[in-house]
Amino acid sequence: MTAHAEDALRDVTLDEIRAAADRIAGRVSRTPMLASRSAARRVEETAGVTLGAGPVADGQPRLFLKAEHLQVTGSFKPRGATNRVLQLTDEERQAGLITLSAGNHAQAVAYAASSAGLVVTVVMPAGASRAKVDAATAYGATVVLHGEHVGDTFARMEELREERGLVFIHPFDDPAIIAGQGTVGLEIVEDLPEVDVVVVGVGGGGLISGVSAAVKQLRPGTRVIGVEPERSDALSRGLTAGEPVALQPVSIADGLGAPFAGRWTIDLARRYVDRVVLVDEATIASGMRFALERMKQLLEPAGAAALGAVLNGRVPFHDGETVCVVASGGNVEVARLPELLALAAS
Repeated sequence: MTAHAEDALRDVTLDEIRAAADRIAGRVSRTPMLASRSAARRVEETAGVTLGAGPVADGQPRLFLKAEHLQVTGSFKPRGATNRVLQLTDEERQAGLITLSAGNHAQAVAYAASSAGLVVTVVMPAGASRAKVDAATAYGATVVLHGEHVGDTFARMEELREERGLVFIHPFDDPAIIAGQGTVGLEIVEDLPEVDVVVVGVGGGGLISGVSAAVKQLRPGTRVIGVEPERSDALSRGLTAGEPVALQPVSIADGLGAPFAGRWTIDLARRYVDRVVLVDEATIASGMRFALERMKQLLEPAGAAALGAVLNGRVPFHDGETVCVVASGGNVEVARLPELLALAAS
């Protein structure tokens, strides 16, 4: 199901993304752009190319990390959730809200709803990260745990929505959500106007569809590359089929574990995304390990997938290009860190 299934698919315009940026300003953070010599050197070693110098005084090669793991609630998700919640009608506000999530969207909707004085129920998989469940609860959500996979969770969410007449805040397949996530792309181009390649982790496709729509409308020559886990490739399957394809995602990157990509995200990815690459679990974990050891940044697996792909030569670059990798989240369960880091590719 999509949030606005009755709507005809259309573009998400730059005006909508800019309006979202104005709407959410002061409610979410404008995250920093982190530069890394060590990451650029690793790309040179693995890919045999030298990345172009960014806007730094010494002119050294740089790879940039858009630090969405430092966003409020620890991921990019509050951008879209806040944009959607602030556009609810009075009737929708009175009805109450419901959503489903492996964790990051749950926290984001709970945060956005609480800030607006609204009540929200969040349905999460039974095996969801305890840290993410606790965070969603702390932000004011009523959390319902159900199902072994996100697909089971989705079915339970639908039952509760119909029983209680609640308004569904979709995790990704909604133009208001996508426009909110597109503010990440807006900031990237504003802060790094010479960017040649933007690399984004992919779950249901809300982030990459919004980022690519913003980036391509501002800087058409910039390439936007998606990174999906091999065992959670909803967008790749959707692009091949031309419609959502259901699957049961199994990956350490639970934040990228969408049970399908949506109609909106597939259509926008077809318009704006240049390529989607698949990565294994070791590559994802290696992005986590590198970020922690060399950049002193703690990323969750979903937030590190794009970095892992870049560092391990899975994304093609050309000499002199300036690259931005979106670090989409940092909500990792600390108790699992040794296990996750041990998976890292050597």
